[in-house]
Amino acid sequence: MTTEPIQDTADQAADTDDTNELAVALEAAQAELAKLREDSLRERADLENQRRRLERERDMARKFANERLLGELLPVIDSLEAGLAVASDGTGALRDGMELTLRQLLKVAGDNGLTAVNPTGQAFNPEQHQAMSMVHSDEHAPGHVVQVFQKGWLLNDRLLRPALVVVSSEG
Repeated sequence: MTTEPIQDTADQAADTDDTNELAVALEAAQAELAKLREDSLRERADLENQRRRLERERDMARKFANERLLGELLPVIDSLEAGLAVASDGTGALRDGMELTLRQLLKVAGDNGLTAVNPTGQAFNPEQHQAMSMVHSDEHAPGHVVQVFQKGWLLNDRLLRPALVVVSSEG
C-alpha cells in the first residue's frame, strides 16, 4: 500500500487552507485599503472646504474692514452736504473748499466700497429705506419716495445706513 495519495490529499487540503487564509487576508487588506482611501478623500474634501471657508471669511473681513470708520464718516459727509445746501447762493473760497473736501471724501469712500442710496422718485424698498412719514402726492405713484431726509449708504452692497424717506400714499 502506498501512502502517497493520502499525502497528496493532505497537501492539497493544506494548500486549500493556506489559499483560503490568503484570500481572507487579501480581502481584509483590500477592505482596509478602501477604507483608508475613503478616509483620505474625506479628509481632503474637509481640508478643501475649510480652505474655501477661510478664504471667504478673509475676503469678507477685507471687504468690510473699514465699515466702522466709514460709518463714522457719514455724519461728516452729511454736515458738508448740509453746509453746501445752505451756502448754495455763494461762490466764495469757503464754498469751493467745502466742495473740494466733499468730493475728496466721497472719492475715498467710493474707493472703499461706499455708495450712496438716494431713492427720490423710486419705489419704497424696506430693505434700504426707512419711512419717516407718508404724504398724499399727485406727482408720485403710491409707495414711491417723495422726499429724502437723509441719504442711505451701502458698503459693498450691504446696507450700512438706511435712507430716511417720505413715501407717497394712495389718494
